[in-house]
Amino acid sequence: MRNRTRVTAPVAALIGTATALTVGSPAFAAGRGSVDAASGGGNGDTATGRGKGDEGAETLGDPVYPSLGNDGYRVRSYDLDLAYDATTKLVDGTVTIELRTTESLTRFSLDALGLDIHEVRVQGRRADFEQADEKLRITPARTLPAKARVTVCVEYSADPGRAAAPTGGWVVTPDGFAVCGQPNLAHTVFPCNDHPSDKADFTFRITVPDGLRGIANGQLVCTARLDGDRTAFSYRSRSPMATELVQLTVGDYVVKERRGPHGLPLRDIVPTARAAALEPALALTPGQVDWLEQRLGAFPFETYGLLPCNSDDPNAFDFTGLETQTLTLYKPNFLLQTESKIGSHMMHELVHSWFGNSVSPATWADLWLNEGHADFYGLLYRYERGWPDSLGLTTMEARMKDTYARGDQWRHDSGPVAAPNAVNLFDNQRYLGGVLVLYALRELIGEGTFHAVERAFLARYRDSSATTEDYIAVASKVSGQNLSGFLRDWLYGTATPRMPGHPDWTVTPVNPSLTAPHGRTGGHNRDNSATL
Repeated sequence: MRNRTRVTAPVAALIGTATALTVGSPAFAAGRGSVDAASGGGNGDTATGRGKGDEGAETLGDPVYPSLGNDGYRVRSYDLDLAYDATTKLVDGTVTIELRTTESLTRFSLDALGLDIHEVRVQGRRADFEQADEKLRITPARTLPAKARVTVCVEYSADPGRAAAPTGGWVVTPDGFAVCGQPNLAHTVFPCNDHPSDKADFTFRITVPDGLRGIANGQLVCTARLDGDRTAFSYRSRSPMATELVQLTVGDYVVKERRGPHGLPLRDIVPTARAAALEPALALTPGQVDWLEQRLGAFPFETYGLLPCNSDDPNAFDFTGLETQTLTLYKPNFLLQTESKIGSHMMHELVHSWFGNSVSPATWADLWLNEGHADFYGLLYRYERGWPDSLGLTTMEARMKDTYARGDQWRHDSGPVAAPNAVNLFDNQRYLGGVLVLYALRELIGEGTFHAVERAFLARYRDSSATTEDYIAVASKVSGQNLSGFLRDWLYGTATPRMPGHPDWTVTPVNPSLTAPHGRTGGHNRDNSATL
């Protein structure tokens, strides 16, 4: 969970170097027009020159972030190779992207912001490129045929301090960095098709000086000693991943390993100096995974663990936990509290392995599927253990009755549950509002059928993306009744529907003079989860 406002006006603060071009600047840097004619062609590239084709659209039409993503192709895989210089605090990177075109392309684009692009190659040939706003526009030496497998290699450098959170995706620490790309900032870390609907395979190689460790999603597959007192750490993620879920970390960390249910490998990445103090929180994970597997099925990835980021700066990032795939990023001081203070939110973040990571939102308007489910199970876990919530309530029914009363006010302030915008995307309507929808569905179809819906949805869309309509369709099929009208009223209506099984519940009339009373500090606050 996290919140980010769309980066528009502050673009200059991220780009900030003479090499970053704007729309009004010369289209190409010196030397970029030169094409290496001796390089061989690629798979399926039968064109003899800059033939007929289209310019790929520079958007995937997301209703919340309409400029995010690019069309004309789909990404098959990313290979990220980063090298960190502890003296300059800079990162040199190469991203190799394997994509498949969906149409004939004379030009296509990637999302990229605040990165200094040095060279682009397409099918081994140097390609012309320009940086304009948040796009890296690439013109290959030859037109790319439709349905061709294409390799794109981008060499670049980045200054994490220049593109740090909250307006960029880098978290700067005293000994390195971590990253936080959700929802729309992965392209400040590496050029990519930055949209959750275009999931891909990932491999990583992070080179660091001795004394530091490089960490990424998935499992460690190789460690290599290099000249110059450096080490390269290589990782592979076995499951496809959305760009916003990538985690890259450098610092003085120790890896703590343990086993979860059914032998699941668990690995925590812990600041070396805090390993002992954080152990009580880390030791909770196996029991939490077991509790959730009983409800949602087997854990969907090859490993899981926590990453307490090595920073005590309260402004380092504006969230408590972030569900980067297989490795949840946390503020370390949060995890130093007692179990009753942290267990519910740890469950919230763990739920994202199923809802949000394994099944990603097809658009950012579908975020309630992530956050509503995470809060739903996080609250159930809390109440089962008798831990009062932030309102002092101790049952799901009591919390839902309170939430129900606020329903019309929230719809007035933040719109319907499944119709957010970039400003209110992460406010309580997506969290508790989403919980209320799931609670209403469970009250209508019964607990057994509800759990069958959940498992069927997760199985159907595992390792892919799903829309709100997809969830409605699965719920209707599994329950044996048409739930379209019922769920659409709850998800898109401007008034709160009646709660099944609770005819006595009432909704408080809207007070137009209230301003976002439901979030801790309003819609921009990331920590609006009811599990905190």
